[in-house]
Amino acid sequence: MDDLGERTEEPTSKKLSESRQKGQVPKSQDLSGSFSLLGGLIIFLVFGPMIGAMFARVMKKMLGGEISADIVSVESIYNATKVAAYEGMIVVFPILILSGIVAYLGNFVQVGWLISAEPIRPKLNKLSPLAGIKRLFGVRGLVKTVINVLKLIVMVFVSWVFIRLHMDDIAVLPKLMAMEALYAILGLIFKLAMILAILLIFIAIIDYIFQRHQHTKDLRMSKQEVKDERKSMEGDPMLKGKRLQMAREIVMQQLGANVPQADVIVTNPTHFSVAIKYDPESMAAPKVTAKGADLIAFRIRQIARQNEVPIIERPPLARALYWGVEVGQEVPLEHYEAVAELLAFVYRIDSKMEKKMEEKMKQRISTESQAQDPVGV
Repeated sequence: MDDLGERTEEPTSKKLSESRQKGQVPKSQDLSGSFSLLGGLIIFLVFGPMIGAMFARVMKKMLGGEISADIVSVESIYNATKVAAYEGMIVVFPILILSGIVAYLGNFVQVGWLISAEPIRPKLNKLSPLAGIKRLFGVRGLVKTVINVLKLIVMVFVSWVFIRLHMDDIAVLPKLMAMEALYAILGLIFKLAMILAILLIFIAIIDYIFQRHQHTKDLRMSKQEVKDERKSMEGDPMLKGKRLQMAREIVMQQLGANVPQADVIVTNPTHFSVAIKYDPESMAAPKVTAKGADLIAFRIRQIARQNEVPIIERPPLARALYWGVEVGQEVPLEHYEAVAELLAFVYRIDSKMEKKMEEKMKQRISTESQAQDPVGV
């Protein structure tokens, strides 16, 4: 049996991609909340003076009689409400926008850009009491409980230490003026909130690491699932093998037809084999009719021996033709001289063919040179 279907394999990229499309991504709500809390405190630090100035302006207009001459009336209440709302929106609206951006960044740093309606789609299994109990007492639920208890302990302990360290500042508050005492209290609260927010972020990072680990663990696959997925992506191995076999047969058939018609085989001597054919009557330049590496190169040499086609070792030329010229293409100008030497050697016994070949090659070289140097002499 194949490990009895146990999920021991890491999830594949396809599995992770499908999970992400469904909205199933590792994310810590505590990290998002802590990030939003810290961002909110920084926003409050920046916009705090603006909020104080806004309240001062509203109170001045109300108490100074700038809004309405009446002490209490429908019109004065309406005017006061309108002024307070206008002044408040001027300050609060930018704060709301920045708070929304910070809250979004808290999620973006964890999951990146992702839009999926799958998580909000109604599912009957979410209404199951048994599923709810499993979520409550499962590994995630236990870890969540431990983290919440840890957060509570940290917050209580840090708050107690902070108060003990600032006991002298708290003791002098009754001796201060009202505004001075208010600023002192707000300063202490802000310092404590910043310390707690930073500590909560560190605790939330631990939760995020666990969420990633648990997410990967939940998506683990059995060996059979990995095989099935690979088969679906790459196709049935048997069909793939048959296609490769058919392709090899086609290549061998082409070799059997083209190699015997070649004039010479250039070899590496073992790794590459290139078949060259040249007919001065019908070809403007020699052509590569077949080429191959390793086993195919060996097969080309085998067919050449059976059909008495000359085989000549020219490693640099064989490599250049194999990598630079496709089957059916003419030999480039830079290889004319080397190929001409080979063909001249092969045609040495036939002086007429050699002479015709040399004249044709010289004419071709002259034409190519003029084409590359249009200025001429």
